[in-house]
Amino acid sequence: MGRVRVAVPLVISDEAVRLAVIDKLGWIKRQRAKFAEQPRQSQREMVNGESHYFLGKRYRLRMHAVDAPPRVVVRGITSLDLYVRPGATVEQRELVLLAWYRDQLKALIPPLLDEWQPILGVQASQWGVKKMKTKWGSCNTAAKRIWLNLELAKKPEMCLEYIVVHELVHLLERKHSERFTALMDSYLPNWRVCRETLNGGMLGHEVWTY
Repeated sequence: MGRVRVAVPLVISDEAVRLAVIDKLGWIKRQRAKFAEQPRQSQREMVNGESHYFLGKRYRLRMHAVDAPPRVVVRGITSLDLYVRPGATVEQRELVLLAWYRDQLKALIPPLLDEWQPILGVQASQWGVKKMKTKWGSCNTAAKRIWLNLELAKKPEMCLEYIVVHELVHLLERKHSERFTALMDSYLPNWRVCRETLNGGMLGHEVWTY
């Protein structure tokens, strides 16, 4: 089922890490069992009829070979139309879709920042979207820079809002401390529901937790 990775500050001794892992062993086993039961997407082949997700909804992919610039169009509530050049490879098709996901997030994120930064009394100096293997988002508190996972485009909008708020709250409290939890409870009372939704959906080939 894979390995468990532990990230700790360099000042923590190996013995302290070992004892902490032993103390959390029951929780680790429960999380691994829960992860093993989650459904997973099959390998993406980028062909007609394949299921893809956007903002928490499942769409059927419809491929179109056209002599025109690549693009993606949502058709109604069921179809995601992908227009690519004739002879485009699987990798090229996927890159078109990923670029479209990125553009959608870049349109959705600024309104969330405009709403939440005044509420929290913080200001991110920079934000961006990128593929991340182990996190839904990250915050460099010193630089006030926020990164958001490209995979968030596939999740419900409330999940994107949760991660945006989560990272902004780190500008008030760097660690996942009791104060951090209290701040999340105060500003976004349903954040636990959002977290469950975020981590409980269909898994791809990487696993993200928060």
